[in-house]
Amino acid sequence: MSQFEMNNTRKKLAYLLSLFMVVTPQLAHSQSLITQSAATEHAEHSQTQGHETVTYSCPMHPEVTSHEPGSRCSICNMFLVEEEEEEKGEMDHSAHNMSESIPEDHSGHEHKAQTALTPADTVFNSAKPASLDEGATIKFVCPMHAHIISDVPGTCPICGMNLEKVEVGGSGTEIQINVSGGMQQALALKVAKVEKDTLWKFVQTVGQIDYDESKINHIHARVTGWIEKLTIKSVGDKITKGQLLYEIYSPDLINAQDDFLLAQDTLRRTGKNASYEDLVRKAGLRLELLGFNQSQIKRLAKSKQTQYRVSFYAKSDGIVKELTVRDGMYIQPSTEVMSIVDLSKVWVIADVFENEQSWLEVGQTAEVSVPAMGIKGIEGKIDYIYPELDPVTRSLRVRIVVQNHDLKLRPNTLAKIDIFGGPNENVLVIPQEALIQTGKENRVIVKLENNSFTARQVTVGMLSQGKAEILDGLAEGELVITSGQFLLDSEASLKGSLMRLSSGHQH
Repeated sequence: MSQFEMNNTRKKLAYLLSLFMVVTPQLAHSQSLITQSAATEHAEHSQTQGHETVTYSCPMHPEVTSHEPGSRCSICNMFLVEEEEEEKGEMDHSAHNMSESIPEDHSGHEHKAQTALTPADTVFNSAKPASLDEGATIKFVCPMHAHIISDVPGTCPICGMNLEKVEVGGSGTEIQINVSGGMQQALALKVAKVEKDTLWKFVQTVGQIDYDESKINHIHARVTGWIEKLTIKSVGDKITKGQLLYEIYSPDLINAQDDFLLAQDTLRRTGKNASYEDLVRKAGLRLELLGFNQSQIKRLAKSKQTQYRVSFYAKSDGIVKELTVRDGMYIQPSTEVMSIVDLSKVWVIADVFENEQSWLEVGQTAEVSVPAMGIKGIEGKIDYIYPELDPVTRSLRVRIVVQNHDLKLRPNTLAKIDIFGGPNENVLVIPQEALIQTGKENRVIVKLENNSFTARQVTVGMLSQGKAEILDGLAEGELVITSGQFLLDSEASLKGSLMRLSSGHQH
């Protein structure tokens, strides 16, 4: 390379170096200005968000709103909570990243967040709830949170509701809870007076009509033979007394008739003889035991002709319940030809609850109704009380005998039964709907003279016809709540507070 070219190259490098030294400070200054501008925009954006309006609303009544923190609902006095806002648009990540490079002092904000306390924290940290066992006669309890108890009026630190006044006098004194007149009207409370009345041992139950088993007649042929003629066609045929049922051919019956005729002929030829007379009597008794009736025996003695096809007749009225033979069948003494049942009297088997079995006695009057057939008020009497209960249904079976001359009552039909026992006179009674049955005990809500209410445990006796006998816990003339007592327990949460306060449990 020539000397001239080398000089030219050196001049170019010197020029580029001087240009770089001049431009670098300007680029650094521009970068600093851009960083400061981004930090300013981020601070303004944070300040703008800090001045946005926050809306607070009641959790129970969303229509009640406010822009002031710590406000209360004008309806239920609960604290208003901040409404949840929808997610906003995404922030500019580039500006956010640039702002992260600028350190800020957040120690002051963290200190303020730690020192800010909610109203509930203030109450819980400053004082503890009072105990009902401290001997005070008046306490104030939150209806929603029964463990919040105070000696002075105030509001619940959890939900903000006003504390209700409760009068106590120790573990054995009943607790009174005041409910305003407007709240009583809103809950539609109804009361009933405790009074003395007569309770009848009245049992209303269901049962089933059945055959009178003592009226079922099973017909068997007492000899072997063949059915020559069967006059019964099917089950359910009506039978009258003396009606021909069937004719049978049986060698045994033929031999028995021949023996009777031979004994009778021998007696006639020998004259009066005690031994032959006894022989005739025994031959006639044998025919009777084999199924002959007296008219057939007399007709045989008169005609002196053996009957090869012997007829059998019905001994009583009834309905054919079962029919097991047909024409031409061979039968034996063990063969049941048919069974006939008399429906002029039927049984009604009723199921009675276990707690009502002491009310029942043989001979008590009962009324039977069959709604499916429009039959009402058929009178009957308890004929038998079965000695054991059904292990599955825990019910006692009772047998009632009912006359059925017109045959309207049909077996296996369901029936309603009303059994009337003796009276239980001059006892304290309340409507049965006033009872609050918890499974372990029975309670009622009693209205006191000062327009307050108290829960009281009662001992219940007989329950009958919508009324309950009170053995202990109430006095004549007191008022008990019959409608709305469960609303008092649920809506105003009186049940939870009464159960805890009156039983002495603390949480």
